[in-house]
Amino acid sequence: MPKKKKADCAIKPRQVFVAAFSKRKQICPSGSSNPAHTAAGDAAAVVDGGDFRHANKFRFLDKACIRDAADTVPESEWRLCTAGEVRQTKTLLAVLPIVACTVVTNTVLAQLQTFSVQQGSAMDTRLAPSSFRIPPASLQAIPYAMLLALVPAYELLLVPLARRLTGARAGIAPLQRIGVGLCLVALSMASAAAVERRRRDAAVPASGGRRQQQLSVLWLVPQFFVFGLSELFTNVGLMEFFYEQASSTAGTAAHMQAFFMAFFYCSFSFGFYLSSVLVSLVNRATAGGGRPGWLGDNDLNKDRLDLFYWVLAALSVLNFFCYLLCARWYNSGAAGSGPDGAAPGGEVASEEEDDGKGLI
Repeated sequence: MPKKKKADCAIKPRQVFVAAFSKRKQICPSGSSNPAHTAAGDAAAVVDGGDFRHANKFRFLDKACIRDAADTVPESEWRLCTAGEVRQTKTLLAVLPIVACTVVTNTVLAQLQTFSVQQGSAMDTRLAPSSFRIPPASLQAIPYAMLLALVPAYELLLVPLARRLTGARAGIAPLQRIGVGLCLVALSMASAAAVERRRRDAAVPASGGRRQQQLSVLWLVPQFFVFGLSELFTNVGLMEFFYEQASSTAGTAAHMQAFFMAFFYCSFSFGFYLSSVLVSLVNRATAGGGRPGWLGDNDLNKDRLDLFYWVLAALSVLNFFCYLLCARWYNSGAAGSGPDGAAPGGEVASEEEDDGKGLI
């Protein structure tokens, strides 16, 4: 009897895509959440896994698990994949829209780390009644100090309270926490826009030509405070969401965690890149009549940073509603419930085959 190959726990999304494309002309097997009512030779019940959330999503990937009946030799991993490999690939694809919705949050973070320092430099940095001056760049430590202080309170107070109110073991579901954080991002930008408008009105000479007093740099604290709350809910919720997804894939949790952490840092990089692109687009769209755009003078008293912040607030609101749609789509389609049937034109590869290949 041939010796079975040891199961490979690595995640192979490339092989799944290549195998699905190479068998694109195969008819995808229909699913069934009840194996007892599955037709003979139908691998859909194995694909669905009983409670696999994304069984009815990305159905074209199921073709990667269909064994070609004409082949008499074992197929390579680039033409035949296991059930677990396709489930992992589907999970990665389903998580991508959720991660993409956090890019705007990191775009706001990039703006707060740049323009807020310029704002602070144009404000009164003295800490009355002493002569100590607050370095404007040090205000960026407020969100992270809040995380250090509020994460323990979050776990010890908020989660138990939410558990009593909702009856859920986690208290607040990870996707709900991310949604709260994305909503707070918009409030942070609205606060930043209001403060910048007040600062600009105080700094620009009045009608009489006399310069008004500068605002205190402490006026910038509320926007950092609200953004710190946003990061608390968004990042903690995202980490819990990733942990749940990784732990649901038996035998590949470490590999899935590596993919998810890559997604997490990609969100940061795309957010900072979008920040630069957004500044250029706003400047180009608002320039005209020989005048530079809202951020083209490099002088906050002449620029309209407050309007730019309102644009970011509107973008955050739009991103929040997009997130609601993505979260609803993610939660949709519990285990497969399609009609029974076999996969014509091919056989379903079993997990027990000698070459270790199987079908979802």
